[in-house]
Formats: sequence, structure tokens, C-alpha cells
Amino acid sequence: MKHKGLVLVLVIVLAGVMLAACGSNSSSSSSSDTKDSKKLVVAMELAYPPFETKDADGNPSGVSVDFAKDFAAYLGKDIEIDNTAWDGLIPSLQSDKADMVISSMTITDERKKTVDFSDPYANALLAVLVNKNSNITAVDDLNAKGKKVAVKTGSTGESFAQKNLPNAEIVSLADESACATEVAQGKADGFIYDQLTIYRDQQANADTTAAVYIPNQTPEKWGVAVKKGNTALLKELNTFIAKYQKEGGFDKLSDKYLSNEKKAFDQLGFKWFFDLSN
Repeated sequence: MKHKGLVLVLVIVLAGVMLAACGSNSSSSSSSDTKDSKKLVVAMELAYPPFETKDADGNPSGVSVDFAKDFAAYLGKDIEIDNTAWDGLIPSLQSDKADMVISSMTITDERKKTVDFSDPYANALLAVLVNKNSNITAVDDLNAKGKKVAVKTGSTGESFAQKNLPNAEIVSLADESACATEVAQGKADGFIYDQLTIYRDQQANADTTAAVYIPNQTPEKWGVAVKKGNTALLKELNTFIAKYQKEGGFDKLSDKYLSNEKKAFDQLGFKWFFDLSN
């Protein structure tokens, strides 16, 4: 009876060891499957054409999509574009759902606390949509009593107006299109927002509005975000961005997606997205 009991104990112990080993192998396999070394997963919000958008068939398309595909080809990897809501982009890196974020994302000190950024690859600057009857020819003309400036709540345009136009009435609205409508209808003298949006709003309201450049700005810089501490991918990105700029990669993307905007920016005196010179 004693021997039978000893045998039974040994069998139970061996079974436990085998189960633990199987469990360990299963866990290891699952962990390795979450990161495919042959595939690059790029998160972006496909809601800002022509940078991040969808084509007629619903497939990812735009400047950022081509940029991401070219980087994947540089690495010799397949690519997966993960359409992600804006507030989920950084969490997608933190949870290892995505390898990187390319979504016209501004490099900020606050974001640097949670992710690492590549070297800048583009600028984003502000401009003003003005009503043609307001006689506004420069942004400083808005800094006067009786002038009303529409801004989108939480935008850099709102911050700029609050800092630089203390004498104007600042009207914060939740929607960009509402701000443009205020100006087009003469209810506001100006609307401050990013240059591309201002250009498009002016084109849509050509009879009643004009676009005004804001000089002496400190451009916001766009960068590619990666998980905090992913220095290997960051090094590859920075090498690629420098090579891409030197070889005219961004010029080709501009010609493909932004040719009309490039001509208009030149005429308006707007600084171009990919002109990183001081």
C-alpha cells in the first residue's frame, strides 16, 4: 500500500510538471504571435484627407499611407494599416497593438511622456480665414475691440488667439465647419486654424472669404510615434526619413496628393508641409 501511494504521488507530480511545461510553451507561443516580425502594423485615423483617408473602395489611402508603405518596403516587411480613433492611437502603442503611429501627429512635450517620436517629417502652421468685408489683411488687424474671432475649442488656433489677440472677442465653437460658416456669413471677422483647412474653407467660400498667412510662427512638427523605449525602430525611422527627404520622397507624395494645394500655398506665401528649413 505504501508503494502504491508513493507511485500515485509520483504520477501526480510528473503530471503537474508536464502541464506546467505545456502551459509555459503555450504562453510563449502566444506572446510571439502578438508581434509578427515580418509585418509592420501602423495605426492611423483615416479621417484627415489627403494625409489619412480611404479610397473609393474603402481601402486606406493618402500621404501617410504611402509613406508607411514605403517605410515597410525599406524594412522588407509587409504592412497592416490599422484604422484607429484618435484617442486610441497612443494606447495602441502602449498595448503592442501597433508598432507605430503615423497620423499627422504633432510632437508635444506632453505626448513625449508616453511615447517616443521620430525626427520631424512635416510642419503644420496656422492661417486665418477672413471675411472679405472685414478689411483684414493681417492677423494683427484682428487684435482690436469689436473684432470677433472664431476658433475651434481645444485647437492650437484657440491657444494662438487667446495669447496674441487679447483685444478681440474670441468665440470658441466645437466644430471647424461652424467656425468657417461664421466667417462666410459675416458673423465673425476671422477664423484661425491649420493652413490646409483654411485653404479648403476659402475655396468652398470663395465669394465671401479670403485666406491670410500668419508670419513669424513657430511651426508645429509632425513625427512618427513609437512605443516608449523602442530605440531600434526609432533608429530605422530616423535613417529612413533622412533618406526619404534627400531622395525626394515627400516631393513625390506632394505631386500625387497635394499638387493643387502646393500651388495655392506658394501663391499665398504659406510654408509647405515638408519644407523643414528655418
